[in-house]
Amino acid sequence: MLLCGCNALPDSGPTEYQVNRAQRDPKKNTMGYGIVQVSPELIALLDNEAPPRFSSLDADHPLTHPTRNDTVGPGDILQISIYEIGSGLFSPSSSSMAAASASGTNATPTPSTTASLPPVSVDGSGIIEIPFAGQIPVAGLTTSQVAQAVTDRLKQKSQAPQVVVRILSDIANSVMVYGNVRQPSRVPLTPNRERILDVIALAGGETHTEQADADYVVQLTRNGQVAEMPLQVIENDPDQNIVMQAGDRIQLTLRPRSYTVFGASGQVTQIQFRTPVLTMAQAISRAGGPIDTRADPNAVYLFRFENAGVLRHLGMAVDQNAATAPVVYQLDMMNPSNYFLAQKFRMQDRDLIYIANSSSNKFYKFFGLISTIIAPGITAAWIAK
Repeated sequence: MLLCGCNALPDSGPTEYQVNRAQRDPKKNTMGYGIVQVSPELIALLDNEAPPRFSSLDADHPLTHPTRNDTVGPGDILQISIYEIGSGLFSPSSSSMAAASASGTNATPTPSTTASLPPVSVDGSGIIEIPFAGQIPVAGLTTSQVAQAVTDRLKQKSQAPQVVVRILSDIANSVMVYGNVRQPSRVPLTPNRERILDVIALAGGETHTEQADADYVVQLTRNGQVAEMPLQVIENDPDQNIVMQAGDRIQLTLRPRSYTVFGASGQVTQIQFRTPVLTMAQAISRAGGPIDTRADPNAVYLFRFENAGVLRHLGMAVDQNAATAPVVYQLDMMNPSNYFLAQKFRMQDRDLIYIANSSSNKFYKFFGLISTIIAPGITAAWIAK
């Protein structure tokens, strides 16, 4: 009767025995999750499988010309000015001089002429076309080198030509910045070597300045590789504030990170991180820790959709096409050494912590219920006497 009464009482969640039994039952474990004990080897594996840091992308793809962002490329718009002595090829006076010579009148040539060509586009092959000079390949050249190439083509047709080139619209040496910035745009790079925080500032900065920088995530795409990192980490670690390269894409996303706590804890709630890095020990303490009268410290669980590569290293069966898979990490808080592990185990966004109920919890509940029912009768009998 006592056992039946205990099982009939409500509870906040399963015990350690029930969690382990459900994991072994295919009918209940429809997600196919496994239970993994938190250990030093596991923490080392998780740290090694962390997403690539920005500094690693910078090392994999170093700048060929670290101090130069003024080369011309496809899509650029150039402004070309040509200076010539006398009646030049591009001067309006050249046609009037020819007309004056035909009419027999005398005309005094001007000492020099200047002509600014209409904006010149660099085509997809990296070629520009200049009157009297023809097609000139300019991709990868600096503006000075482009000017010299045009000058060489005009030397045989003009008297001492001088050419000045500047970039009106710099497409080749630019990065895209979008997402939660005030001015999503293409940001041109300069020889000043702008870094991640520079281009974000040039795009107007964050849209919601009242939010903590740790809630913003910067995603960098470079040469097919993608890495993301909290904005606050980049601000605090200069090695991650890497130099931008042409063609990079920066996305700033407002993503408040949080985790959820269930079971026999001080509070059942959803809690935001508030710091760039949050450990499991900090996460449990923020929820009030295990309740002495209800919790089973042997069975603190963390539910997560983990990177499939990590689970394969752990020997778990994971679908080859899956990017993530469910797993349950268990921490035994009755072992003092595991408190050190809890300080190294990093929480991730949307993690779920469950503190299992003690198996004796139902008995004490049932005993308390019986006491509540019987106590008034005992009190009345004592008064009657």
